Amino acid sequence: MGEALRLLEEIEPSLEFGIDVQEDLLHGQAWDEYGTFCRDETVTAAKSSDAVLVGAVGGEKWDNILPEGKPEEKDGLMRLRKELGVFAGLRPAWASESLLSTTSFKAEYIEGVDILVLRELCGGTFFSDPRGVTTIDNGQQRGVDTTVYTTDEIVRHAKVGFELARRRRKNLVSVDKANVMESGVLWRKVVTDLSKEFPDVNLRHLYADNCAYQLAKNPTQFDVILTDNLFGDLLSDLAGALTGSLGMLPSASLNSLTNDPAMDAPGIYEPVHGTAPDIAGQGIVNPLGMFLSVGMMFEYGFGYPGTAEKLRSSVETALSKGIRTRDIGGNASTREMTDAVIQAWRE
Repeated sequence: MGEALRLLEEIEPSLEFGIDVQEDLLHGQAWDEYGTFCRDETVTAAKSSDAVLVGAVGGEKWDNILPEGKPEEKDGLMRLRKELGVFAGLRPAWASESLLSTTSFKAEYIEGVDILVLRELCGGTFFSDPRGVTTIDNGQQRGVDTTVYTTDEIVRHAKVGFELARRRRKNLVSVDKANVMESGVLWRKVVTDLSKEFPDVNLRHLYADNCAYQLAKNPTQFDVILTDNLFGDLLSDLAGALTGSLGMLPSASLNSLTNDPAMDAPGIYEPVHGTAPDIAGQGIVNPLGMFLSVGMMFEYGFGYPGTAEKLRSSVETALSKGIRTRDIGGNASTREMTDAVIQAWRE
């Protein structure tokens, strides 16, 4: 987070507005300090802001702390998403020309990949009832999770998907398991019906397992992937493998797009990677996922796509000069990587 604040200080003079940064604790650090993963005060501050930038949270230290209550009470970030109502999770994944040799895929298969996975964040398997572990008559335990979606939940999410596809290459793949899940049947019907409002967007449907297969076999066919909470969790990480490192991946969690007057809550912007406790504090973490999350904040939160594009270009310029952290085949420190991006921004 510290390097991201350095970057913001560099960007601020080029803006038509100032940036007022307020800091707070979330998840593990919040638990250690306050005994809760997300304070009410944190939620209030987030709701009054224009954007929420989150660093990597969590870790094994807190994995077995399970407070009573709903799922969001056990995860600070999940509660923040739920409280802000940010249901649309944008997970871009692309193949950088400078990093084609660092992935586990052959360069000719991933060159030109530019995918946006749109994951539903506030419903589905992670939030639906009934859920829980119970003891049944013969002494065995039974775990239950439920996947529930309403028409309205699907429509609001799918609208964001169609709008994003319209801004990009006008191709939308909707992912479900309509062959075996009733929620998938409804999902497919609602998305198909909604597509009539977007005749310029090409819609096709894939089952989730086939989508995973196609991502590994022929990823360049994809533009925007629209899917639910569970499948989006899985497919976004698979798409991320195409970039060579989770450290490269940004994300945005929105309740609408910037130009939609219905948007009444700030978005959450965060890198996809975890806390990486094995390298934490050593100054070697890849900061690019965070920097690109800052770019998404400018594009979707502040309405400055030009700033976002310049930041993406600055990242690509730094990479093209061979400045890379260890996870992407180099030996640069976090600060050196940041310095290279800032220098590219100045150029």
